[in-house]
Amino acid sequence: MVLNMEMLIIFGVFALLSWLVSNQLKSRFAKYSRMRLRSGLSGREIAEKMLRESGVDNVRVISTPGRLTDHYNPANRTVNLSPEVYNGRSIAAAAVAAHECGHAVQHARAYAFLKMRSALVPVISVSSRYMMWILLIGILTVESMPGILLAGIVMFAATTLFSFITLPVEFDATKRALAWLTNTGMTVGEEYSNAKDALKWAALTYVVAALASLATLLYYIMIFMGRRN
Repeated sequence: MVLNMEMLIIFGVFALLSWLVSNQLKSRFAKYSRMRLRSGLSGREIAEKMLRESGVDNVRVISTPGRLTDHYNPANRTVNLSPEVYNGRSIAAAAVAAHECGHAVQHARAYAFLKMRSALVPVISVSSRYMMWILLIGILTVESMPGILLAGIVMFAATTLFSFITLPVEFDATKRALAWLTNTGMTVGEEYSNAKDALKWAALTYVVAALASLATLLYYIMIFMGRRN
């Protein structure tokens, strides 16, 4: 019962943190989406310009459905921008487009953490499919068959590792994006500060997710270690 209460507290704390960060992120992006970029370039144009000037000529910039669905796909080498970013001519659109291109530049430069993250994708894909069922069965049978819970913990540890490897990948992409935006004069003065603030809140969502994953992993380890108590 103590462990159950601890788990509820863990979930509650990180659910609240996640909600607060997500709320701030949406609020910041709504605000900066209303601020027109001085250059007047769209997110697509910003992305294509950054790729071209970074010497990355084998990546396409395409539009993807949804909101805040922007991402770089290393499998088919595409920078996928949501319609609001792809067509937008705001500070938020410029920041997001440059950030996703930062990932494309990482790929082109063989950035170590991105390579590690990509190598883990197949493992995470399999783990995420069966992990929660194995953990549930493992908790229910921990006294008689502790090996099942241990297998679930190993799988969950892989997803936690993935979350933490994602952090330097995201921070570095933001660093590359902001450096390019300021060095090329795409954002100046307050524009740069606002772009930096928007990307900071986006990065915080990954930090909260990684910490929540670690806390949950420790909870499962506590159950496994305390099975004879």
